[in-house]
Amino acid sequence: MMESVRNWFAGDASGAAGQTRWSLVGRIAAGLFAAYLLVCIVLTWWWNEEPDAFDPHEVATRHAERTGARMVTGYTSTATLAELARSLLEKRGGYLSNDLFPPGVWMDNVPNWEFGVLVQIRDASRAMRVDMSRSQSQSAEDRDLAEAEPKFSFDNASWVFPQTEDVYREGIRLLEGYLARLGKPERGGAHFYARADNLRNWLGGVDTRLGSLSQRLSAAVGKRQLDMSLGTRAVGGDDALTGEGDEVGETGDNEVKTPWLEIDDVFYEARGQCWALLHLLRAADEDFAAVLENKNARVSLRQIIRELESTQQPIWSPMILNGTGFGFVANHSLVMASHISRANAGIIDLRALLSQG
Repeated sequence: MMESVRNWFAGDASGAAGQTRWSLVGRIAAGLFAAYLLVCIVLTWWWNEEPDAFDPHEVATRHAERTGARMVTGYTSTATLAELARSLLEKRGGYLSNDLFPPGVWMDNVPNWEFGVLVQIRDASRAMRVDMSRSQSQSAEDRDLAEAEPKFSFDNASWVFPQTEDVYREGIRLLEGYLARLGKPERGGAHFYARADNLRNWLGGVDTRLGSLSQRLSAAVGKRQLDMSLGTRAVGGDDALTGEGDEVGETGDNEVKTPWLEIDDVFYEARGQCWALLHLLRAADEDFAAVLENKNARVSLRQIIRELESTQQPIWSPMILNGTGFGFVANHSLVMASHISRANAGIIDLRALLSQG
């Protein structure tokens, strides 16, 4: 009898010790998890910051001094394009669009900003490959630019096999290869033709990008819009335009509105595109200076740059607000759309000046 009582107390003590150990393990695990969440929150705040603007001329000058190259025509634009791509990878937190773990996977503002910058990098790299590095349509493409452009068109969210950062770094390396040959003419093979038609062709793509952004930003409050895709038959035109021989000018009326959860995505993508375009236009102001002066268009370009600078003003609100057009609460998307629309109008006028003899 006494033996069984002693065994019962011993077992009870052992069970209590086991529960104490498991309780301690649970508290340690909860503490570690809380510490992990705290670190993630701090990193989210630290990484949720766009990189500062840089001076394209200073970037190009430092690169030329480091490599012993000459600041020839096109050097600033190429160095700026490479620096934009490098900024995606080397800013706070690095490249976030392909992150699979916290805090990167929780963030959407910076990844959308990254995509906006990437869109302009892709357009500019294509313009350099197709137009600016070739004297005419029958000229051969530059070997480095021909390889660099597809690198920047690679999937922006690839996590592995290959990793997006690795592919973009290879694109930067190819751009710097072209830049090295451009800045040392004795090595031969690299050219940059700062002609009015080349600048106008690139600005044509910029025009469509900004026009689309302006429409998407304006749709933050919703608007009634006619469906112009049905087409109308012009006087003396083809009946096939409408598909109906006697019905002309039939259009649908629908409401276009950006979903509430996507409003900040569109805003930060637009902000990223404007940030990249701002630097590219500053570089063009230097490389295409002779053309712009000849066409009396340099003031127009600089006014476009002023409008784009306004899109980079600090955002004091903790979130992107979506008030009505004339409501009590601000609408950040409409403010951004206003600046982009004015920049787009300036680009249309600038292209008209460049097309004149």
